[in-house]
Amino acid sequence: MNNPFQQQLLKAGIVNKQQVKKANQDKSRKRKQQKNDKTLSVNETNLKTQQLAEEKAIRDRALNKQKEQHARNKAISLEINQLISANCLKRDESCEIIYNFEHRNKVRRIYINDEMKQGIMQGKLGIARIEGRYELVSLAVAEKIKQRNEKRIVLFEPEQNNNNEDDAYADYQIPDDLTW
Repeated sequence: MNNPFQQQLLKAGIVNKQQVKKANQDKSRKRKQQKNDKTLSVNETNLKTQQLAEEKAIRDRALNKQKEQHARNKAISLEINQLISANCLKRDESCEIIYNFEHRNKVRRIYINDEMKQGIMQGKLGIARIEGRYELVSLAVAEKIKQRNEKRIVLFEPEQNNNNEDDAYADYQIPDDLTW
């Protein structure tokens, strides 16, 4: 009994030794319980910290994947721009024919000459988009661009003859020099 207050209560006869002993036992139980609670709360805190760290790691991995994908897309775009600028057919003042085509549900136009028009109609040339403008490229280059990104190319295939038995005008040829 190290507590002087308990000793005074005993001398005064207010409490007996059993009550003091029981109070000391209860006090020690509470201390042990508090220690256990602290260790449990420390364990819970550690678990929460680990869960937060794992969630952060998952978010970081997803963000890194997104950044890598963006970098890959940018590299592909630069490669396509280089392909188009290095292999586009030069157009000059002799390109007086307006060639209309559809891209992304809009009618676009490009100025070409007769030779380029024949190449487009035969499927030997394609039209590629670079920085908001359109350039003519050969079919091989157009295929390379299409492999990397289909949205950057408007590729013209040779017209396939549709042999439709119900077509009343199947016997009539459409002239190549017809412009609308």
